[in-house]
Amino acid sequence: MRGRGAARPYARALHDLARERGQVETVQQELDALARAIAQAPDLREVLARPWVPTGVKRNVAVEVARRLGVSPLTRDFFALVARHGRADQVGAIAEAYRALVDESQGRARARVRTAVPLLEAEREQLRARLARALGVKEVLLEEVADPALLGGFVAEVGSYVLDASLDGQLARLRQRLAGA
Repeated sequence: MRGRGAARPYARALHDLARERGQVETVQQELDALARAIAQAPDLREVLARPWVPTGVKRNVAVEVARRLGVSPLTRDFFALVARHGRADQVGAIAEAYRALVDESQGRARARVRTAVPLLEAEREQLRARLARALGVKEVLLEEVADPALLGGFVAEVGSYVLDASLDGQLARLRQRLAGA
């Protein structure tokens, strides 16, 4: 996708403005709503992504979409600016980058955890605390996925950090050690 690396600078600029105005969480919710609207409307995505569509038309479409979603003036104006610069098709990536900035500023991380069976609440809290210590953050938000293919244990993914405490992983490591001996 063209210019995908532009998501973080756009997200940072918006995050700075939202923080100044005390609208960080609101803007995050509104960006997520815009990203969903674009993802669910192929015609809208096409109009916003095509280079031959005049920038004024893209801006007007963005303002109308924002109006219909009832977003704040800050998010509306940001979306119009992004559309005018031909980057409205990247609102999903901008929303992800924005969410990462919000998480970072609030000392939290998001972890995707695969387990053989759903975790009990006590296990979930213990895992959150363990991951928070390992990552050096205040809070860990878990996205749990039960994976019946796992024999036991869990695999936690936080960005590029992977903690494999699964029985499958332990067996694979044991197999490697035995093969190397």
